[in-house]
Amino acid sequence: MIHFENLFKPRQLRLTVVRLLTSSVLSTTSKQCFELTSSVLSTTSKQYFEQPAASFLVCFLIFIEYEKDWRKPSSLWYNRFMDKKYEKISQDLGVTLKQIDTVLSLTAEGATIPFIARYRKDMTGSLDEVAIKAIIDLDKSLTNLNDRKEAVLAKIQEQGKLTKELEEAILVAEKLADVEELYLPYKEKRRTKATIAREAGLFPLARLILQNIVDLEKEAEKFVCEGFATGKEALTGAVDILVEALSEDVTLRSMTYQEVLRHSKLTSQAKDESLDEKQVFQIYYDFSETVGTMQGYRTLALNRGEKLGVLKIGFEHATDRILAFFATRFKVKNVYIDEVVQQSVKKKVLPAIERRIRTELTEKAEEGAIQLFSDNLRNLLLVAPLKGRVVLGFDPAFRTGAKLAVVDATGKMLTTQVIYPVKPASARQIEEAKKDLADLIGQYGVEIIAIGNGTASRESEAFVAEVLKDFPEVSYVIVNESGASVYSASELARQEFPDLTVEKRSAISIARRLQDPLAELVKIDPKSIGVGQYQHDVSQKKLSESLDFVVDTVVNQVGVNVNTASPALLSHVAGLNKTISENIVKYREEEGKITSRAQIKKVPRLGAKAFEQAAGFLRIPESSNILDNTGVHPENYTAVKELFKRLDIKDLNEEAQSKLKSLSVKEMAQELDLGPETLKDIIADLLKPGRDFRDSFDAPVLRQDVLDIKDLVVGQKLEGVVRNVVDFGAFVDIGIHEDGLIHISHMSRKFIKHPSQVVSVGDLVTVWVKKIDTEREKVNLSLLAPNETD
Repeated sequence: MIHFENLFKPRQLRLTVVRLLTSSVLSTTSKQCFELTSSVLSTTSKQYFEQPAASFLVCFLIFIEYEKDWRKPSSLWYNRFMDKKYEKISQDLGVTLKQIDTVLSLTAEGATIPFIARYRKDMTGSLDEVAIKAIIDLDKSLTNLNDRKEAVLAKIQEQGKLTKELEEAILVAEKLADVEELYLPYKEKRRTKATIAREAGLFPLARLILQNIVDLEKEAEKFVCEGFATGKEALTGAVDILVEALSEDVTLRSMTYQEVLRHSKLTSQAKDESLDEKQVFQIYYDFSETVGTMQGYRTLALNRGEKLGVLKIGFEHATDRILAFFATRFKVKNVYIDEVVQQSVKKKVLPAIERRIRTELTEKAEEGAIQLFSDNLRNLLLVAPLKGRVVLGFDPAFRTGAKLAVVDATGKMLTTQVIYPVKPASARQIEEAKKDLADLIGQYGVEIIAIGNGTASRESEAFVAEVLKDFPEVSYVIVNESGASVYSASELARQEFPDLTVEKRSAISIARRLQDPLAELVKIDPKSIGVGQYQHDVSQKKLSESLDFVVDTVVNQVGVNVNTASPALLSHVAGLNKTISENIVKYREEEGKITSRAQIKKVPRLGAKAFEQAAGFLRIPESSNILDNTGVHPENYTAVKELFKRLDIKDLNEEAQSKLKSLSVKEMAQELDLGPETLKDIIADLLKPGRDFRDSFDAPVLRQDVLDIKDLVVGQKLEGVVRNVVDFGAFVDIGIHEDGLIHISHMSRKFIKHPSQVVSVGDLVTVWVKKIDTEREKVNLSLLAPNETD
């Protein structure tokens, strides 16, 4: 077999040749194909083929190998060179071959996902960021799979054992695990019992077992040798040879895998209950569920319980049925064959299949958990900002006192203070704390108090509500403070507030989260924001990649004010990195505010490509050019000027907006040499310059009175905010210390697969109290009114 594709490097050259040989030359003769491909090779890759004759020879070898059946769908040529990868991506993701090619080509040219999604819609068919990333990720995954296939084929070929059937099976395998299963019999092994037995010459004895000859024990005496001192030991060695061979039977292993997947159960038993003080894993002390129906959160719970030593995990199999599969491989039966079957199944195959199943269950569960965390994070980042408000950040604590920080309407810190509002503080300290808080409200015109939801939050909320009785115009909000302590101890926080303690920085972060959640939360490692489940039990690399993608996507969708954004926020803008972001901030400090997008080019290290990718996402309200404060990309400024000229627009007043709304997009796009989708986006930006699409999302719920769990009654109607969505339900802040739980079964009268089909983090929801556990301070809620069928 000639693996001629290895001759074509780099990848782009291979693709060029492949496309020529599989598309444009389908109807040409072999001679024409030789000439065309030879020409391409000789002109595009002289460093690989010094002489045109060399490229001709390559083509000649190709066609000697494949000309007979290369057009057949089952042929090796078709599988390798009709770009099955693109076909697979198209089928799995529901996108066209053109969309795939466009996305991968733009990515190869250095375009970022946000840029492609926003400014190349006419080329991609308006694919969004998620679809674009899916194409890129699947392309990478399939490339890695194909690379492994080639490596496996080469190794088996070296052994001279590569059959046409085996090669075809490897080429059509869709999972890496399936490729490894096919490779298993040919894989280089460490010295096993079977290896030693074969080296001792016991293979003929193994054949005698299969032939079921009379008096095997006596025949085995002839095979006594060093390491196998008796006939019994020799028979044991022969059994080892057969066990290894049977356990590597690809068909039997595949049948066993399917059997386990469909019918076996994953079980758990209590191993050491003393390690489970809070009885978190109690429901798993005696648990079993069919492998094929395992929910992701249960898989992760079992994994965690096992890791902590609380649970023992196992499987229940229909072992007799599996043993019967293996027994069919033998035409005869004897005690040794029975032993071969027993050992193959119980010691070799089932343990390997169990490991594979648990790995696959974990990977699937992690994928679901990461996706859920990502969805929750996106919704949290898109919570509507409370712009233009003076906010007091309140970081609660018992013994060390509450840390307060007042920030003005732009997020600038005005003052900080420590008060002692709750016990163990004395009555005098608490009274002083009331006076101090009232003074801050009056002195700085505080409009909203943001209270962190950590330690002493409930007591602090009651304290704030008491003070606000004298300030009816002031409200408070409970803010998720997860990650605030991480930020306050970070290098970024030290740079922002070098003279403040960690606790006071945390209070500033809490206040700013209310003003602009996105701008503040990007300063924190997304994994530290508590809006997921089992986030510490999943692949941290995959989790980080997914969450970073979410942050990047949201930041670019919202846009960034280049004159106020922190380096942390700027670094998420398409085309920018940490160094360029810091250079932008330094440039602002040295040169003053940036007044146009063109001026951004003067920032050190910000080259032409970075500008192309970033410019459209950077907003400049101070610019004299209104387009600089919109999502219109500078590459389209000339077209917009022409548009204004044709419509006689000088200002974006009501008349101008009316003209833009009544415009025939298709016709004007042709006249301006723009794509229709691009023009639609331009018009949307011109109709609402400086728009923040987060304003269309729910804002935080403002409160003035505290609610105690003792005040609740079953059936009571409440308003709340969804704080977290998990696989089994959603947690809702209804104004008491602990968030209430809406179980998935109480979300809809219709069947739903996941809570995210109904609610998202940040949603304002109307709920009814379903159950109250005052002792454990737990409240169960329902989205269904009491008169509806639950």
